[in-house]
Amino acid sequence: MKIEPLAIDGLLVIEPARIPDGRGFFSEIFRTDRFEATAGPFAFVQDNQSLSAARGTIRGLHYQKAPRAQGKLIRVVRGAILDVAVDIRQGSPTFGKHVAMELSAENWRQIWVPPGFLHGFCTLRDNTEVIYKVTDYYSREHDAGVRWNDPDIGVEWPVAELEATLSDKDRTAPLLREIAAEAG
Repeated sequence: MKIEPLAIDGLLVIEPARIPDGRGFFSEIFRTDRFEATAGPFAFVQDNQSLSAARGTIRGLHYQKAPRAQGKLIRVVRGAILDVAVDIRQGSPTFGKHVAMELSAENWRQIWVPPGFLHGFCTLRDNTEVIYKVTDYYSREHDAGVRWNDPDIGVEWPVAELEATLSDKDRTAPLLREIAAEAG
């Protein structure tokens, strides 16, 4: 298992090794000892899975407000996504900056998005399934988001605005500047 930092402090890409044989392969997709040696001590309390039927489905940009902020370990089990993490930690030198990377069933990558980040993704194929572990339980009271196409963040999504499939909540979420004081 290879774990490497990304361009924004705290974000990690994890590439589990696959051991092939005549039946297929075996892979350790998560090990607490190796994860904590790089990311620090986080306990996962809930696993989530989403299916997005259409290519161009955008989910995000989401976060949970403190004290229920969530870290997320994301992987794709079918299809592919452009995964996006945006730093919203107050006082961070990279506040409002983002990292985007492709995660797919084929490339076997995972991304660790610690608390203090917005998270979202766009499906690159039909029938894409995403699984992610989180460090706190879902809390409707603390659930929040930022508009997916906020020009101050500047994500280059792989789908035109009129072609994107979004929830009403994601389409009308506030801009980062509107929530900046409460975000981190």
